[in-house]
Amino acid sequence: MVLRNSLSLITALVAVLTSAGAWAGDAEAGKGLYPVCTACHGPAGQGNQAMNAPKLAGQESWYLVKQMQLFQNDARGTAPGDMQGMQMAAMAKGPQLASEEALQNLAAYIGTFPVEPVAPTVTGDVEAGKAAYMVCAACHGDKAQGNEAMAGPRLAGQSDWYLVNQIKKFKQGQRGYHDMDHGGRQMRPMVATLTDDAAINNVVAYINSLQ
Repeated sequence: MVLRNSLSLITALVAVLTSAGAWAGDAEAGKGLYPVCTACHGPAGQGNQAMNAPKLAGQESWYLVKQMQLFQNDARGTAPGDMQGMQMAAMAKGPQLASEEALQNLAAYIGTFPVEPVAPTVTGDVEAGKAAYMVCAACHGDKAQGNEAMAGPRLAGQSDWYLVNQIKKFKQGQRGYHDMDHGGRQMRPMVATLTDDAAINNVVAYINSLQ
């Protein structure tokens, strides 16, 4: 009974804090933190394929904060061969981003960026990709809109080349290898259903159709 009452109290408190925006970051404060990100991710978070830097605009704040924390805690960006991850881990460990408040502020500022459609660079069989995406929908949403409760980030509108690269990183063990990365660990067996490059391209081509 005591445990049940405690859980109910925690649930109620979380609801109050969330509804009150207690965990929302300060976009204006985050603006001052973003310049270090610009060289790779662009001034409006549009991404840069030449730098292997993903699009940030349109991604949900909870996911941005979580990934930064994974980089900071060596739960991402430490696998052999993941050069881009190592570069990002070094940037994430800057002293100005050491607190969760700073990360929330940075994510809030990124949330102010306009969300523009991306030009497809990957071709594939969209219908085959739609069928393959069925195993993704539970975590990422039927429209690839993301699902925080399932630790699934938004995929729709993300640069397709980046999606392809990250699927391959999961398959190669360069992501989802650390106990702290629960979302990444549950992603590992899912990408195993994409048996070759053609299957990866197909599912990414389908995700392209959702933006």
